[in-house]
Amino acid sequence: MKKELGFETRAIHAGQKPDETTGAIMTPLYLSSTYVQASPGVHKGYEYSRTSNPTRKAYEDCLASLEEGRFGFAFASGCAATTTIAHLCKAGDHILLSDDLYGGSFRLFTKVIQNNGIDIGLVNLSDLEATKKAIKPNTKMIWIESPTNPMMKLVDIKKVCDLAKSKNIISVVDNTFMSPYFQKPLTLGADIVVHSTTKFVNGHSDVVGGAMVTDREDIAERIQFLTNSMGGIQATFDSFLCMRSLKTLAIRMRAHQENTMAIAEYLEKHPKVEKVIYPGLKSHPQYDLAKEQMSGFGGVLSFYLKGGLAESKTFLEKVKLFSLAESLGGVESLIEHPAIMTHASVPAEQRKELGIADNFIRISVGIETISDLIKDLEQALA
Repeated sequence: MKKELGFETRAIHAGQKPDETTGAIMTPLYLSSTYVQASPGVHKGYEYSRTSNPTRKAYEDCLASLEEGRFGFAFASGCAATTTIAHLCKAGDHILLSDDLYGGSFRLFTKVIQNNGIDIGLVNLSDLEATKKAIKPNTKMIWIESPTNPMMKLVDIKKVCDLAKSKNIISVVDNTFMSPYFQKPLTLGADIVVHSTTKFVNGHSDVVGGAMVTDREDIAERIQFLTNSMGGIQATFDSFLCMRSLKTLAIRMRAHQENTMAIAEYLEKHPKVEKVIYPGLKSHPQYDLAKEQMSGFGGVLSFYLKGGLAESKTFLEKVKLFSLAESLGGVESLIEHPAIMTHASVPAEQRKELGIADNFIRISVGIETISDLIKDLEQALA
């Protein structure tokens, strides 16, 4: 669909058209595993649903349009997307990761992918000089999270991607926290953008999924081969649900951000809160970079509660509207303790270096009535 059309318009229409048989406005659920051919090798674009499926294809095309790319791929989970992308590298290659990485990604790279003979390195990608020094002759991929999970650090995406390009290194940006509504890494020079679509893309806590988008035809051809060979595809019904959710992504992200900013400002003034980390606050050390490379600040914040583990547990047990659960990006507000929950797989020493302490808490702010959310925090902090 034409890129000059607005984001909301493309979110509703890109990749989709009324069903030719019935006129149904919604892309149908094509649950068929295989497709009839008129003659050997003569078909209507589909042979087998692992290779491609009309419902999944419509969703992939819509998401690709929103990310300003030409080629989209939907996977069964964010980890399935990550695993497939990592297979662009081979034994003996080096992948450079952000040292402040989602715990599931950290586990996958260091406990699984590394076992296949791929060298894994960690560096603070927010430090460009340190990044330059960490690149090796065999570095083939740089994996960026911005903002990082859960420390909310920003990486200058354009500078790191320009560096990668100058050395013929593939740059990958995990855009899960911002969604394509607030950040478009491909326009900043990234080769690949990846999502856990479980989060904001789907946004209703009822799908586990992943996706990647690229504008490079050579990468797309390789990913298509790997996807077909490895089979980590998104199920048809889950693709349908994610495509439905894209239609409201813009209004959801605006609501998430509005509530998150209000809560960040509330917590920053609270006497029982030590520090709040949110890119939309002027106190964030990379506030200027946030304004430069993002069009908004997202729906996730982290903060340090005064005290230790006991105080954190008491607070987390007292909240009522905030559900104590892993994941993020749903319409309901979630709260969690990274050291015990999402980042437990990160070694304790590394957690300490990053700042993931016992009094560190992450909130995914939903779209409930903001006064209700603040009242809930107020009673839990009392």
